[in-house]
Amino acid sequence: MEYYTLNVAGLTRQLPICPINEKLDIAAFIMFSDVELTVASAEELLKKVPEFDVIVTAESKGIPLGYELARQSGKKYIVARKSVKLYMKNPVAVEVKSITTENRQTLYLDENDMNYIKGKRVLIADDVISTGESLNSLIELVNRAGGDIVCKSAVLAEGDAADRDDIVFLEKLPLFFK
Repeated sequence: MEYYTLNVAGLTRQLPICPINEKLDIAAFIMFSDVELTVASAEELLKKVPEFDVIVTAESKGIPLGYELARQSGKKYIVARKSVKLYMKNPVAVEVKSITTENRQTLYLDENDMNYIKGKRVLIADDVISTGESLNSLIELVNRAGGDIVCKSAVLAEGDAADRDDIVFLEKLPLFFK
């Protein structure tokens, strides 16, 4: 297996290069179980983002980062879920197509989360921004809730996302074309 050497938040990781299709490979960045990387990345992102009241992230790969940003900042984080849960009251749905997921997915926020976001300064946070599809879904959910998005952030910006001037990120992650 081939690997890509990533340097982020003062740490070095070897990311396995995985095929997406016959023309494209990506370096798989997984924050799950890497507490050291999650803590360091959240610390560095918090130095770069403006003041905010609440963090919104997507299930599931954004959860460790969202949690750690919340822990370090003392602010609440809200997770847009991939399925409706029994506790959810009047969920709002937005469809998403991610580069790392084969099928279209749907993200949901319930009425309580929507009410909490209303009128608040929102930091959108994710592990990687690539095509921007997941980000767009989070933006739509926050906008529907009446939140004020003050920053869209990620640990990594993959491919063309690194050229965007509307996101805050720590490092670029290349795409590998065959």
